[in-house]
Amino acid sequence: MGSLVLAQPMFAELRRRYPKAELHVMVFAKNREVCDLLRIVRPENVHELDDRSLGLLVRDSLKVVRRMRALRFDVVIDCELFARVSSLFSWLSGAPIRVGFHPHTLEGLYRGSFINRPIPYNPYHHLTRQFVTMARALADTQTLPITKNVKVPETFVPPLVELDENEKSRRIAKLESDFPSLAGQKLILVSPSGGALPIRAWPFEHYVTLCRALLAQGYAVGIVGLPQDKTIGQALARACQDARCVDLTGYTDSIRHLLILFYRADLLIANDGGPAQFAAMTPIPAITFFGPETPLLYGSWAPRAFSFYLSLPCSPCLMAYNHRNSPCDGDNQCLKQIPPEAVLAKSLEMLAQ
Repeated sequence: MGSLVLAQPMFAELRRRYPKAELHVMVFAKNREVCDLLRIVRPENVHELDDRSLGLLVRDSLKVVRRMRALRFDVVIDCELFARVSSLFSWLSGAPIRVGFHPHTLEGLYRGSFINRPIPYNPYHHLTRQFVTMARALADTQTLPITKNVKVPETFVPPLVELDENEKSRRIAKLESDFPSLAGQKLILVSPSGGALPIRAWPFEHYVTLCRALLAQGYAVGIVGLPQDKTIGQALARACQDARCVDLTGYTDSIRHLLILFYRADLLIANDGGPAQFAAMTPIPAITFFGPETPLLYGSWAPRAFSFYLSLPCSPCLMAYNHRNSPCDGDNQCLKQIPPEAVLAKSLEMLAQ
């Protein structure tokens, strides 16, 4: 989901270069809402794949391939880094031009021979810049690999998502009705879960120390996350022993609902992952922890974003070349060595601004 946010400038570049082109997107069904919020393409041009079971995935894959071939696409841009099957989809689409990342002689990233406009994956360039390179590569017919003469801007400012003011007011009023201790309080949201990659999580004990310090400074704390993060949310709330620290894991029923909480809050503190990227869609300042992955590739472009990153000799260790398999075996010193005191100081600095 976060990569869809980072891909916004690519879609803007495609619209600028090819204003008459009809754009389509193929995504997993669980990522559909992000497409709709970002207004990347028209809703009817989103092709969904349901990956909740193998049977559903096969069913939707056959349906999408038939639809793609009927639409007779001129170009397919494959934005995947890790999955091999996406390059097969690009070939099955029947599009004569197929742009995608290619490993050349590197380990990992084997994509088959389905991509005929290969883009070298560059771990020294931010992912957003590489996505924009893909859009600009459509007209490049020089010797492969292409993009040798393409120059991409150094920075991008992501646009904010427009949300209905009445909906925001209604949702915020309900939040303060459901959790009266938040009413009239300056609110800081924390997202302590590592999600599918627990190695990306700042230590739980550090979150406890930080949240207690923020509460002592007079701020309220909301713990956000998915329903499956309820265990860590409840544990953090219990450890703080303060009515102004509330467990909001599973409380939001959609990403749109989460974004409304971002409008209500004064700061987000999160591990590298979806919520940290979604913050760029709203005005909220955000602090993100990086270590197993690097902000040089995945950091938010939002002007109100700050990344903690120690750049240890072994960091980053999750990358396309090793299929996101870390040699650290869970001992993420790159995050453990980020002290709560430094995060508190940065938080207070950003709140003062």
